[in-house]
Amino acid sequence: MEKKTAISKNNNDNPFNELPFLPPVRGKIETVKVLRQLVKASVALAELKGMAKILPNPDILLNAIILKEARASSEIENVITTQDKLYQALSAKGIQVDSSTKEVLRYREAMLYGFHFIKRKDFLSVNAIIEIQRILEENAADIRKLPGTALRNAATGKVIYTPPDNQKSINRLMRNLEQYLNSQDEISSLIKMAVQHYQFESIHPFYDGNGRTGRIINVLYLILNHLLENPILYLSAYIIDNKADYYRLLQEVRIKDNWEGWVLYMLKGIEQTANETIVQMKDISELFAQTQELVKKKAPKTYSKELIELLFEHPYCKTEYLVDRFGISRITASKYLKELEKIKVLQSKQVWKETLYINTKLFDLLKK
Repeated sequence: MEKKTAISKNNNDNPFNELPFLPPVRGKIETVKVLRQLVKASVALAELKGMAKILPNPDILLNAIILKEARASSEIENVITTQDKLYQALSAKGIQVDSSTKEVLRYREAMLYGFHFIKRKDFLSVNAIIEIQRILEENAADIRKLPGTALRNAATGKVIYTPPDNQKSINRLMRNLEQYLNSQDEISSLIKMAVQHYQFESIHPFYDGNGRTGRIINVLYLILNHLLENPILYLSAYIIDNKADYYRLLQEVRIKDNWEGWVLYMLKGIEQTANETIVQMKDISELFAQTQELVKKKAPKTYSKELIELLFEHPYCKTEYLVDRFGISRITASKYLKELEKIKVLQSKQVWKETLYINTKLFDLLKK
């Protein structure tokens, strides 16, 4: 296969079947500017990884951040829902759930599948990526086999980029990507994360769900390389805030071979997002401690650290969660939740046939 470093500025309608294999030339992704930004991103990410250990229970942040990311990542694809709808759908049985909320919850399911796969296998395969996309889209379309896929400007309909459409080329590129994802070398994993994301989005291997699948792969790659222990860093909000630059810089790699601009964009995203998540973690930890003290003071017979942890794991709580976790009766569980509502730790809300108890201060934090 003839290798080219870039596509012509004027042939966006032509499939990029000559998309080069990874890795790119080292000097193009390890410039002075990139290495300076790499230090900042690495420090922020290392602090985030360390901060995660101060939480009383890692599931507190894990559950909240995955839902937040699922909503933001789906919003990029114009799938819109609210945090309230998501938590209600997870907590209340039998309610009617709209299609957008279902789609966002599938993102959560796909992320958790990928996370548990990495933990079991210490490897990220093409088959796992296919399964992530299958969960997201609820179909078994697999890797693209037919031509006709093109990325268009939403406003004008003009073709921006046409990914490879030769099935053999797509399969070879995906095998090369799998090898790159699981290889170890002297290049920083943060730089390689930016590289693999460009490559995946340029291969565009599926008919649908490429953007969301690619954003899931980003955090899985950080876990695979032990830069995070849990999927708690996501770039979707950063991409939403800098969406024009995201698409422009992806295209500049294809057209101008501008690896530096693209890698800098991703590293800045990692730094900014990690710092924002650190602030949120500190706020959650502070609120947890305040809630402990409040319950100890005003409802000492109800207090236990494990109960407070449960209220932070599930901002929308219900009696069933207490029954399952602590092996207590529904009457006792209901009594505890009502007591916590009296002291304004929780606020009850009737949803369909269930009463949910909302940790309102935590929920307000998670919406930020």
